[in-house]
Order: sequence, then C-alpha cells, then structure tokens
Amino acid sequence: MSRTPSELLSTLNFTEYEEQALETLLMLGQTTAPDLSEATGIPKARIYGVLDSLADDGYIKVIPGRPKQYQPKAPAEILDRAIEAHRQEFETYRYELEGVREDFVDAFQPMYESASEEVTPTEELFYVVDVGEPSEEETRQLYRTADGQIDIITKSLEYLDAVEPTLASALDDGCEIRILFLHPRHLSADNEAVQQEIVDSLTGRYPAVEIRFSNGLLPWRGTIIDPSMDYDTGAAIVLVEEKDIPLHKRQAAVTENGSFVAGLERYFELLWTHESTTPDSLEESD
Repeated sequence: MSRTPSELLSTLNFTEYEEQALETLLMLGQTTAPDLSEATGIPKARIYGVLDSLADDGYIKVIPGRPKQYQPKAPAEILDRAIEAHRQEFETYRYELEGVREDFVDAFQPMYESASEEVTPTEELFYVVDVGEPSEEETRQLYRTADGQIDIITKSLEYLDAVEPTLASALDDGCEIRILFLHPRHLSADNEAVQQEIVDSLTGRYPAVEIRFSNGLLPWRGTIIDPSMDYDTGAAIVLVEEKDIPLHKRQAAVTENGSFVAGLERYFELLWTHESTTPDSLEESD
C-alpha cells in the first residue's frame, strides 16, 4: 500500500477531528465517546459533536446504551457514502447553476461576442496556460473529452499522480491510449529511475496502454486526443522543451485547431512507427 491510512482518509474531505475519530474507530472497532476522546486527543467538549456529524452522514453506527457505543461502517460502505454525499452536493450545485443559466448567458454573451470580434489568428490557433496545476487540469480535461484516442509524448510522465484517475476513467470508457516515452539513455540516473517506476506502474495497472520509447530526443511533449486527417476534430496540449527556463516559468499551448492537431499526430505517428523502441526490445538491449 503506497498511502498511509491518514492519507487515504484525507481524500474524503473530513474535518481534522472527523478524520482522527473515524481512523481510530476503524482500528478499535467499537468504543464510547470518552474513550475515543482519550485515544485521539479530541477535546471532550467536541467529541460528541464530531461523532454525531459522522453518524448523521452515515459513516458510523450509534449503538444505544449507557453509555452509547460508536461503531464504524465497513470501509466499502464508507466510500459508497462519501461518493453519494458528493454526488448530492454536485447535483445541488448543478441545479443552482441551471437556475442562473439564462441570466448568465444574457449578461455575458454580448461581451463575449464583442471581444471575439477582435481575436487574432494566433489566438484562434491556440491559447497558453502555465505549467503545473493549470496545464495538468487542461490535460485532465482532454482525457475527459476524448472519444476514442489519446496519444501522449513525455519524458517520464512524472505528473502521473495528478492525472491518473482521469486517465484510468478514459481507459474504462474505451479510449485507446499510447504513450511515447523518451528513451532512458537520454535521461539522468535519477530521471531514469523515476521513469522506470512509472512505466512499471502503468504496465502493472493498465496493460491495455501501449508504451514505446523514442530513440531520439523529443523537442516537445504533450497530449493529443481524437486527431483526424480530415482536420475537423481533435485537441492537444503541447509543451516545448526549454532547458534554460525553469519549469515554473514555462507555458503550454492548448489547441482545438484540427489542422494543427493533425500535424502533431503525424509527428507522433512517424516517431511511433519508425523511431521508437518497444519495452521488450529495451530490456533486450540492457
């Protein structure tokens, strides 16, 4: 297991006291509020409110008696309840947004149309985002909207943790995914170790993902989805390799221009077909 129990519970967005209480209950199985307060350090003045909140949300059971006992639900039930809670939150949020849709469009559409009249050809071709969380969110959005094909060019896919759930979802939805890594001979020892760990993780968890290694250096990296040689579909995010510029100062280009995406895909196909090595061949050369 790569994550600690506390890290796993933190993904469910509990308060600090709720997380401490639930984790301890899962270890103890069943206990009273005073005993749980002593075990966790949660003040006695707060423990009943924390337990009532967990019980009201369906994460624990309250067993009547003198004193009352508290027992956690099974881990799978806890996850199911968290999913349902967030689904309800989302539905409420969606309903609220739908309620303002007409007013929102009426207010902003004229502004948008007026500003769009001044868009330059470059802006129509692509827009830029900062590298880091902004570029990772754009990448996740590409995975979400992909209908059938995702091609990735990367050094090591070191951002896998940030995009893996969305990538896995795209795979479950039937997308074909190909990843072209930089050949390890072009990497430092540290980066080669990172790449090897990520490749091992991908091949172990997602055997349907195709992997190859580019023989030469890669001038850019990024993601291409649903390219078409008819130039009418597709989108991509591209980051040009700039060794002298710190990563936090770099920007990535995002495009939905079908012709530009088709050009990127031609480059990918040439490398994939003629200038790359399979994982098996890589192991043989080692």
